[in-house]
Amino acid sequence: MHLLSQVRLGMDLTKVVLPTFILERRSLLEMYADFFAHPDLFVSISDQKDPKDRMVQVVRWYLSAFHAGRKGSVAKKPYNPILGEIFRCHWILPNAENEDNTEPVSEGPIPWVTKNSVTFVAEQVSHHPPISAFYAECFSKRIQFNAHIWTKSKFLGMSIGVHNIGQGCVTCLDYDEHYILTFPNGYGRSIPTVPWIELGGECSISCSKTGYNASIIFHTKPFYGGKKHRITAEIFSPNDKKSFCSIEGEWNGVMYAKYATGESVVFIDTKKMPTIKKKVKKLEDQEEYESRCLWKDVTYNLKIRDIDAATDAKHRLEERQRAEARARKERETSWETRLFHEDGECWVYDEPLLKRLAATKH
Repeated sequence: MHLLSQVRLGMDLTKVVLPTFILERRSLLEMYADFFAHPDLFVSISDQKDPKDRMVQVVRWYLSAFHAGRKGSVAKKPYNPILGEIFRCHWILPNAENEDNTEPVSEGPIPWVTKNSVTFVAEQVSHHPPISAFYAECFSKRIQFNAHIWTKSKFLGMSIGVHNIGQGCVTCLDYDEHYILTFPNGYGRSIPTVPWIELGGECSISCSKTGYNASIIFHTKPFYGGKKHRITAEIFSPNDKKSFCSIEGEWNGVMYAKYATGESVVFIDTKKMPTIKKKVKKLEDQEEYESRCLWKDVTYNLKIRDIDAATDAKHRLEERQRAEARARKERETSWETRLFHEDGECWVYDEPLLKRLAATKH
């Protein structure tokens, strides 16, 4: 009721103060790392020898990327990142422990990990509008991913809609291929009772070099009947109007693929695929503006269910952010991002693998 008293239909929710108890005990920047909960699927894109297979593998990784971020059935909201907040982590691939390539990367998001690891970094690059940029790479597989997401939330009566504006780009360095993809919108449904999350909207993945492309639809549940979390997708060869592969199922369950050849297979089974746990530096080794360190008082108090203390800790962070913004305005200085820069409409990581490898060639 506290929430509903502040809102009107169609209102932008950035102005609304959400009660602390519906928070998820982690930052949105950390949630974006869940796109790589199956890092093995991500790196295997570059293992495919044929452009058609690479496209299929990009789609497989993309469709596997949503279930991990939504573990529980009850909708919780991650913290809105503070301007300049950064989150870093990495994953050790399942069979990488026994490989010989154990030398450190020495550059990139996490310079001390081995070249076989998948590394990830995210930064909150803008506060108004709220834009998060994130980047991931695997040195030994010569693959990288760069994305920015700008969220716009609206109140829709019984639900909240979060519109994700932005795009991501998977780059396979060995093939000089860039796969541009977009993200679905999120909805928090039945807010007054037991909220749950659903994804909705049409997304696309396309590679301009090879001409392969895919269209993906996240179906929202119809008001009467119908299933939750349905997805359908079609993958097209260059210049073809008819897809060579259609996929359907649930993004948090099993998805089946049917090929033009008539063959039907399980495309992804999220129930059977173990997610790989990300590794994050210990809290005491983190810098002040890293997500878990920044939010540690809020997280701790939510954990011990001291809602008032959590709310106070959150207020302190937000107040500090406002004070810093006022100070910049008075000095007439603009905010300097740490790891990403604006390039046209996109936010790009300053030192991507592509750039570093190009520099070593010359």
